[in-house]
Amino acid sequence: MNNERGKFIVFEGADGSGKSTQLKQLGKYLKAKGIEVYATREPTDSPFGAMLRSCLTGRVETNEHTVAALFAADRLDHIFNSVNGIIKKLQDGITVLCDRFYLSSLAYNGGMVAPEWVYALNEPAMNAVRPDLTIFLDLTTEESFRRVARRGETERYETLERQRLIRERYFALFDKFQERDHIVIIESDENKEVTQANIRAAALKLWGESV
Repeated sequence: MNNERGKFIVFEGADGSGKSTQLKQLGKYLKAKGIEVYATREPTDSPFGAMLRSCLTGRVETNEHTVAALFAADRLDHIFNSVNGIIKKLQDGITVLCDRFYLSSLAYNGGMVAPEWVYALNEPAMNAVRPDLTIFLDLTTEESFRRVARRGETERYETLERQRLIRERYFALFDKFQERDHIVIIESDENKEVTQANIRAAALKLWGESV
């Protein structure tokens, strides 16, 4: 076991912002630097995550309260799972790159049901582990919707009005979470290499001169 705790880097952003692609690229870059990396996402591939995905795609009909609760349950299993949970990986000295975390719930679910209730649901996750770096990939609502439409399929939150609300909620949350979640806002440029260079510059600060 590596005695040094791994770094926890979270990617946040609207749908279509390029989180998944940029996370994979950062993972390859860090591995080339000799850093052990574990890439993960929310919803997860656990039974909780599978049910949640069915709700998000409309295969299972449900309401926003149930969706918010499923996100919270999936996240807690994601954190505490004794085999491949976030805390286990960090304790083993592995750097965890996570596509979405609790800020997503506060931005997405908190715009559909009482924000205080969503916050309470996610307090156990917030108290359990916090990111060493949160990378928010930003783009306009119109560009976000255009990129999502190009994929040819939509999920529960992928409408223009909902995406506008979600972006506004993210920025409102930054006032409260900016410092303790170490949030860095990076423009999701059409030139993916430019975006990745900015992400790497932010991430490498976690290791200082050691990499």
